[in-house]
Amino acid sequence: MKPFLIIQLRPEDEAADEEYAALLARSGLTAAETRRIRLDQQALPALSLEAYSGVIVGGGPGCVSDAPEDKDPLEARIEADILSLMPEITRRDMPYMGCCYGLGILAKHLGGEVSKARYGEPIGAVECRLTENGAADPLMAGLPRDFKAFVGHKEAVQALPPGAVHLARSDLCPYQMIRAGKNLYATQFHPEADSASFVMRIDIYRHRGYFAPEEADALKANVQAEEVTVPERMLRAFVGRYRG
Repeated sequence: MKPFLIIQLRPEDEAADEEYAALLARSGLTAAETRRIRLDQQALPALSLEAYSGVIVGGGPGCVSDAPEDKDPLEARIEADILSLMPEITRRDMPYMGCCYGLGILAKHLGGEVSKARYGEPIGAVECRLTENGAADPLMAGLPRDFKAFVGHKEAVQALPPGAVHLARSDLCPYQMIRAGKNLYATQFHPEADSASFVMRIDIYRHRGYFAPEEADALKANVQAEEVTVPERMLRAFVGRYRG
């Protein structure tokens, strides 16, 4: 089997390690079946995408919609590196799963509008619903039409990017999941996350503008009370479909 390429955009060790462990646990992959690249630790190396079964891009605190002068230099370099890989990924119709920030990356590359104008969602679990196209997509075969997912984002896709297919929505955020071509998927929610993931991320990102710091304990209690299981089945289906 060709390994899956996991590209991480988080510059915090604890958050990056937890996300990688969560991606393995929810996808069914082992570490030996992946190549992990943390873009905060190294510039994007030369890659032959033919060597990989697919690409999974994680989340992070950066926002593609921030003005260049407002971006942290490290986050700006991370964003530029992953965007530089997107032309070849889309040209190949390479299996791709972008999680949260990974959706912003794909939408921006496709020429879509990503901004903080509308559709941001507070930290927590939200009710999502598959569209007709989503229900018919092979990644969602056998899944319920309605499901809960963990979210927390300041920016969002404002309109369906050119050529993309709309797969899932929530009440506050219409573009929870999209597909480009036949094999490029991206979610605004976090398919790799469970409640423990979000408890840790609340602590790590409590001063990054997602919520008022004094709300952290209440948010952690809320996410611990949620049972979220369907999104990880999408991630597992992605790996199962493209493995080998």
